[in-house]
Amino acid sequence: MKLHCALPRSTPEAQGIASSAIAGFLDAVRDRGFEVHGFMLLRRGQVAAEGWSSPYGPEHPHELYSMSKSFAATAIGIAEAEGFLTLNDKVVDFFEDERPETISPNLAAMTIRHLLMMGTGQTEAIDDWTPGEDGWVRRFLAAPVPNVPGTHFFYNTPATYMLSAILQRVAGQTLHDYLVPRLFAPLGMTGTSWKTCPHGVTVGGSGLRLTTEAIAKFGQLYLQGGEWEGRRLLTEAWVREATRFHIANGSEPDNDWTQGYGYQFWRCRHGAYRADGAFGQMCVVMPEQEAVLVLTSGSEDKHGLLNTVWETLLPAFSPDALAADEQGNTALAERLRAFRFDEPQAETASPIEAVIQDRTYRMEPGHLQIESIAWRFEDRHAICVLRNVFGEQRIRLGRGSWQPSRVRFAAWSLESEQPVEGSFSWQDPHTLEFRLLFVETAFAYRFVCRLDDPLLSLEVTSNVCLEWEPCHVAIRGERLVTA
Repeated sequence: MKLHCALPRSTPEAQGIASSAIAGFLDAVRDRGFEVHGFMLLRRGQVAAEGWSSPYGPEHPHELYSMSKSFAATAIGIAEAEGFLTLNDKVVDFFEDERPETISPNLAAMTIRHLLMMGTGQTEAIDDWTPGEDGWVRRFLAAPVPNVPGTHFFYNTPATYMLSAILQRVAGQTLHDYLVPRLFAPLGMTGTSWKTCPHGVTVGGSGLRLTTEAIAKFGQLYLQGGEWEGRRLLTEAWVREATRFHIANGSEPDNDWTQGYGYQFWRCRHGAYRADGAFGQMCVVMPEQEAVLVLTSGSEDKHGLLNTVWETLLPAFSPDALAADEQGNTALAERLRAFRFDEPQAETASPIEAVIQDRTYRMEPGHLQIESIAWRFEDRHAICVLRNVFGEQRIRLGRGSWQPSRVRFAAWSLESEQPVEGSFSWQDPHTLEFRLLFVETAFAYRFVCRLDDPLLSLEVTSNVCLEWEPCHVAIRGERLVTA
């Protein structure tokens, strides 16, 4: 099967999928409270259905988080085919200048293959990834390796970083730059970006951003055995090895996180496998159904989201095309139009706007490092002037509609300037609510500001958060000062 860089579009029925089943999937996502930002369903190389929860859209690249790992592993597969390395090469042999003076037998035995399969023999996460003179490679190699490599699964993002560091050593360029002519450009992916560490190494285990369609092309490439438009980008042997079972990661038969692990790919039930990232970023490849499903999300319940896929979509695949269903297509189109992120729904104005116009509220120190906040209200929008550790941020908020801005915000994965959509309303005359959707990430924030002149209290809630970050922050006792 050959595909052009722009994926061809089709109808669900032409690809053997009932439109009603896809509508049922969207209904289940809504009813079960999953925050899906975008999805794309491919069957036999054709886009059978696609949609984005407005104001998210197809033009926005989305943070992949740990889905990035599968792309990092792909670079290793290409490098192996080009003769830069073998999977049996010892990790310490690449870093004679950074390895510890005493090398334990288990560290000495660790290979690239062990990094790929998350079987490094390590059992504890490396918590300190702050900039430092010792560097991330040195910290990884200094960590204890209590188990024989290859015998125990330990999900270990620094292992993927080591793959990136090794590739940079042998290829003389970053992992990202290495993949541009070998993967990204042939698949028609332009403007790709990937975070680097303080020492100039692509992070590898996270930090890649791609559009929904770009992710779908990656999944389709694997479904096609590594061939794209008549050109072989990956060897068939690599695709087979990267996606098969290499190491056990549990024994629960109904859990898609305990079906075994490949080379930075998770095995799934139903003969499927996936590239997987935090908060519901998924590229699920279903060889038996000749299908690929991509989800970008902001959801904590990844298990429930994937179960919904199996319950609603998996039974819908027919081996043959179905009869055209104009009514079903119309109903699905209506579901897709309703697939949106609702703006705050309350009063769009309050008399207190004239009172607080251009006044600055100086905030007490808090988790999000907001130093002050002020508003300027206009007919159709407001400007929130928020000062934080990065300086003054001017955020456009629509009155019951979404308005775009670019913001730097002191939260995980949001330190660089980000595109954001903002909207506001009034819960009551003294309670302002506004929401910020960081549309290239999983994160969305709800701010509730209660005004009691001359004081303000601010509560901030995020849709998702990491273990070390609170999902809810309350800042109290702020004093009103005149701007």
